[in-house]
Amino acid sequence: MYRVKRQADPEQNYKLMTYMAKRVLEDDKDVVASLANVSAVINGYMDRINWVGFYVMKNGELVLGPFQGLPACIRIPVGKGVCGTAVAEGRTQLVKDVHEFPGHIACDSASRSEIVIPIYKDGEIFGVLDVDSPELNRFGELEEKYLTEICELIGKHLEN
Repeated sequence: MYRVKRQADPEQNYKLMTYMAKRVLEDDKDVVASLANVSAVINGYMDRINWVGFYVMKNGELVLGPFQGLPACIRIPVGKGVCGTAVAEGRTQLVKDVHEFPGHIACDSASRSEIVIPIYKDGEIFGVLDVDSPELNRFGELEEKYLTEICELIGKHLEN
């Protein structure tokens, strides 16, 4: 039903990725199924990444949710690592070199750069989208723009 058709132009590719994420979110209201499909969409459309997935807030900490990649850390305290910092500060963390990030939690030693974007539901942080790359400085404004748009779509999906 869904086919990945990567475009040569990165922005066109990310527009298509966002469209496909919107489509899979329309398919079902189950949170786990929806997040699993969105992680698969992002994994299919983004190149040069080695992990993409979600952590959701449960009992005051981040707990591993649906993802694509190698096994990951199961629980992350708020304020710890890139994901926990995104929650503590309530804003996107764009890390060009994870080895320079104080307190970085290395779930996959191959990861070199990372972007983490909070997802809001009813004004509260529901969780985060986490994307890792084995390349330094992999993520920039273009990736932040479209991944943020996807997180906003997820937030709206969760509120409905």
